[in-house]
Amino acid sequence: MATKVLVPRLGEGVDEVTVTKWLKQVGDSINELEPLLEVNTDKVDTEIPAPATGTVLRIIAQEGIAAKVGELLAIIGQPGESVDAGQLAVESTTPVQKTPTAQTQPQTGNNQPPASTHEIGFISPVVAKIAAEHGVDLSQVSGTGMSGRITKNDVLHYVQSGKKPAGNKPQAMVVMPVAGDQLIKHTTMRKSIAQHMVDSKHTSPHVLTVMEADMSRVAKHRSANKAAFERDGVNLTFTAYFMMAIVAGLKAYPQTNSSWTDEGLLVHKNINIGMAVSLGEDGLIVPVIKDADNLSLLAMARSVNDLAARSRNKKLQPDDVKGGTFTLTNHGVSGSLFAFPVINQPQAGILGVGAMQKRAVVIDDAIAIRPMVYMSFVFDHRILDGASADWFLAKVKETLENWA
Repeated sequence: MATKVLVPRLGEGVDEVTVTKWLKQVGDSINELEPLLEVNTDKVDTEIPAPATGTVLRIIAQEGIAAKVGELLAIIGQPGESVDAGQLAVESTTPVQKTPTAQTQPQTGNNQPPASTHEIGFISPVVAKIAAEHGVDLSQVSGTGMSGRITKNDVLHYVQSGKKPAGNKPQAMVVMPVAGDQLIKHTTMRKSIAQHMVDSKHTSPHVLTVMEADMSRVAKHRSANKAAFERDGVNLTFTAYFMMAIVAGLKAYPQTNSSWTDEGLLVHKNINIGMAVSLGEDGLIVPVIKDADNLSLLAMARSVNDLAARSRNKKLQPDDVKGGTFTLTNHGVSGSLFAFPVINQPQAGILGVGAMQKRAVVIDDAIAIRPMVYMSFVFDHRILDGASADWFLAKVKETLENWA
C-alpha cells in the first residue's frame, strides 16, 4: 500500500517550508528513515526522511515551491504500484472558483491558454495564472486533485516535463548572458535574507550609536584561561565575552530586551541572544543562545562553538533560529572596523563588533597602546532614545573593560 509523504511540523511557529532539493527521484528505491528531500525554513535546511521503505512513485512538490505543513510531498510504494487521484488529493489553501472552460474563454491577448475541446472543470486562479504564463493547454494536463481537479503542481509538472505548449505560444523567457554579464539566480536563503532586511528597514526607524572598548583585560583573561577551556573541549573566543557583556547590558536596561507592539512595549523575561554566523557566499544565519543570562563563560563559549559549527555544517534545527530577543554580529572577522547592521525584527536592537586593533590611546594624559574595538549599536528609535541606547552600550563597554 502506498505511503504519503507529508510536510512535517519542524518547529514551533513553522507553518511552511520550501523544497530546496530532492535527494531521490521517481523510480528510485529508498529505505525507511533515509533522507528523501531537503527543505528550507527560516534559512535552515532540514532533511526529510522517508516514512517507509519502497520506491518513489510520485513527486508532488517541486524544488523552489513553498508547501504548508500537512501538504503532500511525494508518494512511496511498491514498484509498478498504481496511484489513484484519491491518494494524491491535497487540500488547496487558495479559494477555488468556477473558471470557464478553455473552449469558451475569451481570447483577449497572448496570455490566455489556447482553446480546448472539452470541459476542464474547476480550477483555481493560481492554476489559471500559471497556465497563462506558460501557454499551457489545460485540456492536456491530467488533474490529480479531488475529483480530478487540476492543481498548481499538476501544471508545474507539465511545464517541467518539457512538453511543447499548444499553439504558437512563446516559451517562458530565459535570461541569457548579455555582453559578458552573468545572471546568478537567487537561492532560497538569499531571497529570505533580502526580504527580511527590506521588511526590517520598513518596520523600524534605525539609529546608530558607536563606542569603542579597551579589550586589554578581556585579552589577558582569555590568554590565561584558553588552555583550561581547551581541556574541556571548548574554544574560548572573544565572541563569548561579547555575549556575556551583552547579557550584563540587557539586565541593566531591560527595555533593550524588548519588542514594539501597538498596545505597548513587550519586555521579554528571557534573554535569548542571536549570533550571526557567516556561511560564506551562501549568506548568513542567526542561531539563538537561549537563556543566555543563566550561562557561565564556559557554558557560553561551549554554546557559541556548538551553534557556529552546526550552522556551517547545516545541522541546525528550525527551533535553533527562533525566539531571539537581541542579536550580536561580529563583522570584524573580515576586517571591518564598524558597520551599520540591520535590526533582526522584532528585536529592539543589534550590536555590531568590529575588528580588534592595537591603537594609540590617551590614558591618564599618557599615550598607550591598547587592543581596541569599535562597537556599533543599531536600535529601534520607537523603543529606545539616544540616551537609553548609550546607557546600554556603555554598560557593555564597562563590562568588557573591567573584566576580572
